[in-house]
Amino acid sequence: MFRLVKTLSYCLCVLLPVAYGTRYTFANFPIRRADSVPHQVKTLGRASTPLADEPYSRGTGSYSSAVSPTDEVCRSRPLDLVFIIDSSRSVRLEEFEKVKTFLDKMIDSLDVGEAATRVAVVNYASTVKVEFNLRTYFDKASMKQAVSRISPLTAGTMTGLAIQTAVDEAFTEESGARPSSLNIPKVAIIVTDGRPQDQAQEVASRARASGIEIYAVGVDRADIQSLRLMASEPVDDHVSYVETYGVIEKLASKFRETFCAVDACALGTHNCEHICVSSDSSWHCDCHEGYTLNPDMRTCSSKNTCASGTHDCEHICVSTDDSWRCDCYEGYTLNPDKKTCSIRDICTDGSHDCEQICVAGDGSWSCDCYEGYTLNPDKKTCSIRSSSEDVCASGTHDCQQICVPSGSSHYCACYEGYTLNADKKTCSRISRSSLSSEVTEEACKCEAFIKFQTLATSYFETISTKHILSLSTPRFGFPLWVSCFFRSFWNLI
Repeated sequence: MFRLVKTLSYCLCVLLPVAYGTRYTFANFPIRRADSVPHQVKTLGRASTPLADEPYSRGTGSYSSAVSPTDEVCRSRPLDLVFIIDSSRSVRLEEFEKVKTFLDKMIDSLDVGEAATRVAVVNYASTVKVEFNLRTYFDKASMKQAVSRISPLTAGTMTGLAIQTAVDEAFTEESGARPSSLNIPKVAIIVTDGRPQDQAQEVASRARASGIEIYAVGVDRADIQSLRLMASEPVDDHVSYVETYGVIEKLASKFRETFCAVDACALGTHNCEHICVSSDSSWHCDCHEGYTLNPDMRTCSSKNTCASGTHDCEHICVSTDDSWRCDCYEGYTLNPDKKTCSIRDICTDGSHDCEQICVAGDGSWSCDCYEGYTLNPDKKTCSIRSSSEDVCASGTHDCQQICVPSGSSHYCACYEGYTLNADKKTCSRISRSSLSSEVTEEACKCEAFIKFQTLATSYFETISTKHILSLSTPRFGFPLWVSCFFRSFWNLI
């Protein structure tokens, strides 16, 4: 008999906990990916995987494990995060300490800071108390010290009042919440073990409509339906449940993954052929210069920008193996923007190859030589001229008609009927009027000379007939007839 009683007692000890469904592990509701979230609701939810120390998943009882993102590639996104914790009569003192441990672990898992995640705590029962708001602390140590000083309020479970207080006092810019224009998510995490004693569903609906994302965590006797009515969509991503406060701290790992901004580029899990570009909670592929992304959005192909005409070169596009570059026409130089061109003054910048003189022209240039030198056939170098005859003979002079050698130099002359212009090089035809005046002047001089000759002959004839003149000889010793002769000659001229 004693052995039978002992056996029955042993069986009851084993079977009763199973019959009552007691398991000291926590289970999460099935999780769906956050890409199914309606556009009007901002959500941070994403696919979660059971942790290795969470052997059971509700409804399956299967074992699974996953590797969480490492600290090097996982950083929590900036949040305005408010914890709303139930400290009503149903939460025993030692259980409330477990809630505070959960808060500590959550703070440790976040990137806390003024420009990162800001944290506030709202404590509630029948009344509500904001333990500290979003602008009170910006470092983990101060936050954790403040958490350690929180005491339970006891009495009822006014969850709706607590949510409304969070909206009115914790999620305001005066309390440290950042403006909506900065697009920083506003997140509330409600931890409760009971059923709300007020209209929590309606208050939560208004809070969600104002842009606050709500996660609901139920413990032990928590009403699952109430949690689902308070949580944001998709509900399965925003509701968690644990059977005892003893394991609530393990939820910190789940939320860490939820709030984690995984850098797929750093993880190396992307399959971009060239470049992986990280963006907010996502990534995309890009290509090196000279390549274009293929329709598969992963691989790259070389592009002939010059042939396609998509370049922005002003003059010339030059294709290279992997890219392209711009160039300019002769007489132009590439500007610092590597695309446009400016006309180049080769004579000024010294890039010409003239031996002596560079002569700039309109968009071009030519070479010339100093006086006494001649330009060689290469149009760049110069040779000294040995004599003026060489200049006239070689045809390198610049006389329009006649080159006349003169010692070591030369001068220009013109054909008959032409006259040399002021530039001493070119000639102009003599006009008819000029030629007529010259002929008239010569004719007058000739006529005067004939008259002079006739008169002189007449005087000499008179002397030869030996007429004695009665005129006396002048004081200066010249015969009077000689003086008369020259006076008459002067008058004729």
